[in-house]
Amino acid sequence: MLRAVRVLAPNPSVYTLEGTNTWVLGNGPTIVIDPGPDDAEHHQEVLETAGAVSAVVVTHDHEDHAAGAVAFAERAGAPLSAWRLEGATRLTDGQRFSVPGVELVAVYAPGHSVDHVVFFVPDGGALFTGDAVVGRGTSFIDPPDGDLVRYLASLHHMLELAPTTIYPGHGPILTDAQAVLRNYIAHREEREAQLVEGLEAGDRSVDELVERIYVDYPQDVRPLAARTVLAHLRKLEHEGRATKSGRGAKQTWGPATPASCARCGRPVRGRGRYCSSCSLALLQGDATETG
Repeated sequence: MLRAVRVLAPNPSVYTLEGTNTWVLGNGPTIVIDPGPDDAEHHQEVLETAGAVSAVVVTHDHEDHAAGAVAFAERAGAPLSAWRLEGATRLTDGQRFSVPGVELVAVYAPGHSVDHVVFFVPDGGALFTGDAVVGRGTSFIDPPDGDLVRYLASLHHMLELAPTTIYPGHGPILTDAQAVLRNYIAHREEREAQLVEGLEAGDRSVDELVERIYVDYPQDVRPLAARTVLAHLRKLEHEGRATKSGRGAKQTWGPATPASCARCGRPVRGRGRYCSSCSLALLQGDATETG
């Protein structure tokens, strides 16, 4: 049976819930996931829980997960691996870490951030999700490092792994992993529908859309909501379903209808003349056009 022990970092906030979850896997030697902030007392507690550490890995380089990673790895005398964290060895998609009773697989899952990785234990279906899935509420997508198109693809990829239990970067363990992932996808679809409704009703700014969609939410989450709304708008723009004008505080958005492919008639993302399939066909030498 997998031994996964949470050591809670002392950094509670609206962003981190009760704090960052540092996970210790195995019975010795162990693997440590996300050492968390640069806090010596937290690191001492993790070391007392972990004993001999074989590897330290990081889901992403946000401060609440990784600020203390280099110092902790040096203190533990263990190698540190992450996707882009300075001072760490570069992780690769599919890389494996093994200790007695645990084989951990790194799965590249961008979207919350460009460098985000989740860690999967195939034997038993444990999925350590960092900020891609949290134990309560939903993940925060902050563009441009956060990208909703890539995030949704990562949620589907995680679902394909058929996990059973989610060990998140914040909040409690989630025991119905596949239902949680489906709910995350459905939640994003619901938010997108609300956004489109707002644009069609005449809302033109991020603030107007936040006021419509998050009217029942407390004021302290409004800044986070505004960044998430922007992430959705950028996705709609990518798909040709929204347009933007201006910059900064004066930026406005409006609804749009995706263009049709000049070759096959399917919707075209962005401003190109052809869909991705027809663009590839034309590049490969099939110059037949219709319409």
